[in-house]
Amino acid sequence: MSLSESGSAPLRVTVIGGGVIGVCAASWLLREGFSVTIVEPGAIAEGASFGNAGCFNPSSVVPMSMPGNLRKVPGWLLDPLGPLSIRWGYLPRIAPWLARFLKAAAPDRVAAQAKALGDLLRDSTGVYRPLVENAGAQALIRRDGHLMVYPTRRDFENDALAWKLRGDNGIDYTVLEDDALRQREPALSRDYRLGVFLPNNGHTVNPNRFVVALADAFQRDGGGIQRARALDFEIESGRLKAVRTDQGLVPADRAVIAAGAFSRPLAQLLGDAIPLDTERGYHIVVKDPGVMPRVPVMDTVGKFVATPMEMGLRLAGTVEFAGLDAKPDWKRASRLFTLGARLFPQLAGRAENDRTSIWMGFRPSLPDSLPVIGAASRTADIVYAFGHGHVGMAGGAHTGLLVADLIAGRRPRIALGPFSPTRF
Repeated sequence: MSLSESGSAPLRVTVIGGGVIGVCAASWLLREGFSVTIVEPGAIAEGASFGNAGCFNPSSVVPMSMPGNLRKVPGWLLDPLGPLSIRWGYLPRIAPWLARFLKAAAPDRVAAQAKALGDLLRDSTGVYRPLVENAGAQALIRRDGHLMVYPTRRDFENDALAWKLRGDNGIDYTVLEDDALRQREPALSRDYRLGVFLPNNGHTVNPNRFVVALADAFQRDGGGIQRARALDFEIESGRLKAVRTDQGLVPADRAVIAAGAFSRPLAQLLGDAIPLDTERGYHIVVKDPGVMPRVPVMDTVGKFVATPMEMGLRLAGTVEFAGLDAKPDWKRASRLFTLGARLFPQLAGRAENDRTSIWMGFRPSLPDSLPVIGAASRTADIVYAFGHGHVGMAGGAHTGLLVADLIAGRRPRIALGPFSPTRF
């Protein structure tokens, strides 16, 4: 029910977080008839939702922790262009997370995680459609497919388990080699001999502008946005009364924690020790790059994505464990330019300072690659929706629908057991 217990006014829902997850949850809740306010200390979509690769990928069912990854880690860490970096001073703090991460690579767990991600990410662009049409944001969405490229067929075959997981979860794809790959993407370096085309993937040409458009429509339709930082909760006899912020109390009957990388302390206040940490991701955007792929291209060696956007060519990816406080290592962004020139040789003719932005942000990540979606231990009036890692854009609309199911007291449209806050 969207009405308060007295039946005289809509239930008041406070959504903590103004990224894609929070904005989608708030938008669906508003459509349900709730009175909804987003509480966000910064600008809308200025966190991870600003700088990601912009992908809506149903194919992203493969967990980050996979069998065999452990033996690859030393090489990744030693390679200056490798996809993984750990600040050694942060290692003692991240060690328990890494232990859980490695444990999650057991084959039976990987299959279950892929199934859960498949349920969450199915028809990613289609689930967004009502929100996109309401916001008039159709021009910001493409559903042209994606391309994943490998240097050789053997590299592709070594990735067989990942493709089995995709196939088991209904992901369509076509393998392209040599001339067929060149026809699909003429600008690609000839060092890449095999590609896999995923026709049902999509992307946005500007992640920040996309989420802001959804938030603008949310406000136009009667939702509120308050610039404040959530600090704590007023709870009486197990029922939420208000969200305490640095700007005072925000009265609330229900709340959603969708604060991304900053969600963990709030969950701790509610009795839940969620092993959330952050993967620091980087991007570089090259304006007028001289080459523009037809669709987003993922380099399976460098583990980054080259996405055509309205600002230019965005090269985004890599993982760095260093926590929330360490200064960015901008060399990692510069290395993305080097990797991009390896993927698209014409980029090598551009000076690196032809970029329009260099960025670092925090991916809120859990060791089993699954977000937390479910009620807090201290009160069911507060729902968690965070920890999406690399699939925040892809899973945003569906996560918002699941939050609306929980707040409205309906049976969720998919099984939420794999996403339970108590699974750890």
